Amino acid sequence: MTRALSTDLRDRVVAALADGASCRAAAKTFSVSVASVVRWSQLHRATGSTAPRPPGARRRPVLLPERDWLLARVAAAPDLTLRALQAELAERGMVASYGAVWAFLAAEGLTFKKKLARRRAA
Repeated sequence: MTRALSTDLRDRVVAALADGASCRAAAKTFSVSVASVVRWSQLHRATGSTAPRPPGARRRPVLLPERDWLLARVAAAPDLTLRALQAELAERGMVASYGAVWAFLAAEGLTFKKKLARRRAA
């Protein structure tokens, strides 16, 4: 992912807008996109600063309230499929996507791996 442009550049662009330049003119003058100029001006109006926001908003896992139940269910039936877990969650009133179930179990370190004894000879 690319780094955010400097705060100095952002401040100069917003100052140009405050002096009466249009978004397109300011974008052309400072060699940035019109969309960036618009976002920076909106950010300045909303917060009073043009500093970039922290990258990558972290989301809380949607299945966190069902953590104890999920871990107990997987412990009771370790060969349970993700689709079956998704269906059981839906019965409990928790709607979650296949990817959400997968990501939750991966984050908990619960992955289904084939046994080493059953591997082919190398």
